[in-house]
Amino acid sequence: MSLKRSTDASPLLVVKIGGSLFKSSRLARWVRALKTYPHRLVVVCGGGPFSDAVRDSQKIMRFNDIAAHEMALLAMEQYAIALNNLFDLALASSVPEIQKLHDQGHIALWRPSLMTLEACELNPSWNTTSDSLSAWLADQLSASALILIKSLDIKTTNKISELIANEVIDRSFQDYLKKTPAYIAGPACLKNASHLFSQGEYPGVPLFYSSQKIAS
Repeated sequence: MSLKRSTDASPLLVVKIGGSLFKSSRLARWVRALKTYPHRLVVVCGGGPFSDAVRDSQKIMRFNDIAAHEMALLAMEQYAIALNNLFDLALASSVPEIQKLHDQGHIALWRPSLMTLEACELNPSWNTTSDSLSAWLADQLSASALILIKSLDIKTTNKISELIANEVIDRSFQDYLKKTPAYIAGPACLKNASHLFSQGEYPGVPLFYSSQKIAS
């Protein structure tokens, strides 16, 4: 029996699943945990091996970053199509499609190309990856929170500037995270993820701008 997810003006959570999880058993565990969340939920995929193929091809073929950006968006969509097939998550390409799925009580799995290629404020470069795009989407949807699920635990810092310097999140992330409270979650967070999600709460640690916490 599937979870009856709230369809009214309940909290809306955006969760970005890191592309590197494609080869880990933790991917399925995270998805199972996410399915316990009782409110509106949008899942954003990284590019995973599909994005790596774009990077490798660019080095050889030397197409520009604008072309690479569009190809990387399609890489995210390939990952989303795989998750749609593996975990029975419903795909959505636009805000109306996301809203329709939420009205039906479903999780929305985002296909980013349609919305992002029309957004002139997005910088088409490798500095703007799925991390930044999930932050941008969270702002577009007035999300209650954003969670970045990573394949490694963050042990030293949760300051955005330092995570960017350490290449944990992409360089444009802080440009697109406007007002949404954000969290980062690694493998250690999986232990309590299902319980927290089922209570409408969030696993992970909050992200900070320097010494200032993102406004909630």
